[in-house]
Amino acid sequence: MREEIVQLSALSPDADARLDKRFAVIRIDAHRDGFAIPDEVAQRARGIVTSGGLGLPREVMDRLPRLAIIAVNGIGTERIDLSETRRRGICVTTTPDVLTPDVADMAMALILAGMRNLVGDDRYVREGRWAAHEPLPLARRVSGKRLGIVGLGKIGSAVAERARGFDMAISYHGRHRQPDCPYPFQPSLPALARAVDVLVITVTGGSETRHLVDRTVIEALGPDGLLVNVARGSVVDEAALVEAIAARTLGGAALDVFEYEPFVPPALIASGQVVLQPHRGSATTEARAAMADLVVRNLEAFFAGEAPLTPVR
Repeated sequence: MREEIVQLSALSPDADARLDKRFAVIRIDAHRDGFAIPDEVAQRARGIVTSGGLGLPREVMDRLPRLAIIAVNGIGTERIDLSETRRRGICVTTTPDVLTPDVADMAMALILAGMRNLVGDDRYVREGRWAAHEPLPLARRVSGKRLGIVGLGKIGSAVAERARGFDMAISYHGRHRQPDCPYPFQPSLPALARAVDVLVITVTGGSETRHLVDRTVIEALGPDGLLVNVARGSVVDEAALVEAIAARTLGGAALDVFEYEPFVPPALIASGQVVLQPHRGSATTEARAAMADLVVRNLEAFFAGEAPLTPVR
């Protein structure tokens, strides 16, 4: 008899077909309908497929007495109670590494868009203002600027590698100094912000990093600084960011993530100082195919009695 799993978030057509071949899959569109798992399904389900954005609320987990594995299509686990999964012996897997190049590419794209005003200039052409010879402010050079990275993990390191191609001077902040790292370490995040032109956030989300980038850090980055976030919206104190943008005490922001997704503060939407993306860092055909494949392989390995490929430790 095939194991029953609940799929809350769609994968690729190929990955969905592979799930159907191996498991009894009950699909629920949690983005549209919430976590409306029927009671009879909840009593039997052994696995859950979800996304980093959805996670699995504790109250839903409590309704799944036979739950053995949560397979996350993404790298975020802040919306899963990991202390409870450990207590119950529930395996949690994510899809690390395969999305690293694409998120790093997004970070560089946001740096370029924020410094060179690519979005505003696009509107300038489309709205006929170029043809009308309206004046247009100069943008700022990216090459040679000072880049600070918050969280020099795999994604942060990939951003640094790309930034080296722009001759950027790189330094970083994290919980610990990275061994054998060629970049200067700054133990104080406000001090790092004061020392750079661009601050890129690639640190993991969760309670430990909530509002890590607060009013003090934003003020330290200053009226010429650019804040770039490709990590999690919770890492930035969004209210403080809105205030800084309105008061022009921060030069600008380029954001792929927000504190209360998919809701974005109207002040950020209205501001010409801000570049916005709808959490699309990993949204390439290549990354999403690799992520979906890893979700399926983790489930297949787990239910075959083997070690999953990418468990959360």
